[in-house]
Parts: sequence; C-alpha cells; structure tokens
Amino acid sequence: MYLSETVKRYLRATGPTHDEIQAEMAAHAEEEGFPIIGPDAGGLLRAIATMRGARRVFEFGSGFGYSAYWFLEGMPDDGEIILTEFDEDELAMAEDFFERAGFADRATFEYGDAMETIERYDGEFDVVLVDHQKDRYADAFETIRDQLPVGSVVVADNMIRGPIDVEDLLAYFESGEVLPDDESTRGVADYIGTVRADEAFDTTLVPVGSGLALTTRVEP
Repeated sequence: MYLSETVKRYLRATGPTHDEIQAEMAAHAEEEGFPIIGPDAGGLLRAIATMRGARRVFEFGSGFGYSAYWFLEGMPDDGEIILTEFDEDELAMAEDFFERAGFADRATFEYGDAMETIERYDGEFDVVLVDHQKDRYADAFETIRDQLPVGSVVVADNMIRGPIDVEDLLAYFESGEVLPDDESTRGVADYIGTVRADEAFDTTLVPVGSGLALTTRVEP
C-alpha cells in the first residue's frame, strides 16, 4: 500500500527542492517533530496554484507557513493567501519567514480558530487547504463550499498517514466495517464521504506526502 523506499528515493532525487528559507523551515520541523507536507506534496500545491492561476487562497491550519510558502511560489504577484493558526508563536514564525522571503505583503496572518476566521471573509477562493483538526475537516468544507467557483480546488492533508489509521479507513470504504472510536480517523472518513457525495465536486486521492485529497468543483 505504501511506496517502496526505492520509489521514495527516486521521487526525492527528481522532485522539487527547497530554497534557503524552505530548508530552514524543514530543519525547524525536523528539530521540533512538527509535521509538514514535505517537498513532494509542496510541489503539487505549487502546481495547483499555477494551473488554477490562483489569486486567492485560504488555509484551515497553517502552522509556521510551510504549505502557504509553496502555494505562493505558484501564485501571481497580485495573489493573496490567508493563513490561520491558533498557536501564536507559530504564526509569528510564519510571518518572519515570509518577511525574509519577500512574501509578507501577499499574506494575511490570522491568529485564532480557522472556522471563526473564515466567517469574516466573503468572496470566492481559488484554492483552499484543509489541514487542521481532522474531526473538523468536513465542517470546514461545508463552511466554505459556497465560496468555491467552478474550477476551484480544495486540498485536504493526511489522507493516508498521520494521526489516522489507513487500514481502518480501507476496511470502512471497501467493506463497510465499523470505524474505531478514533476522532481523527473518523474525521477523515467523514470528510472523504462528504466530498465524494457532493455531485458538484470530483475528488481524487493522491499518495504524495501524507496523502492529499484533491476536490475540484465541476458544477455550479
């Protein structure tokens, strides 16, 4: 089910690389044991932003800005990304990284609960990242659904690895087995079920990083 070590090394040798600031961010994540999406998934975020021509991106959960940095690399100079984070120190670190990279004027740093923050924003979003508490993934999608035009993309992290059990998810979707009492695994299952059931969206799971669900709006 998982990629072999050879394939992982091959992808790493041929995939996206960190710039100086990203390398510093990755080093901090390794030192602190902080989960980040990594350059393979980061390169995909950058590609999505580029292909969509994303000018407005919202993140449910940003940490110290690693994923947002990848998005901005693929966005036009007039693009804007909204970072949300309830850890004030991490958000301050994100702002510092972005200032040194020259990205700070294209980012809005929102301290607090992402579900409360999004209520202060109207208008459409080209790309949305869902990467906060897993049991709130489906709620995040439902909250922002009506602000997603045709062609927009919702990216959800931790579909195959992280604080979830992929074997339990497989048994649930393949055979209908009952999920264990695990909020994160149940949250991911609820999210996948929610986006797959919405006829206005198409969803594909991509096994890069910790696994990403790409949900694209195909109908008004």
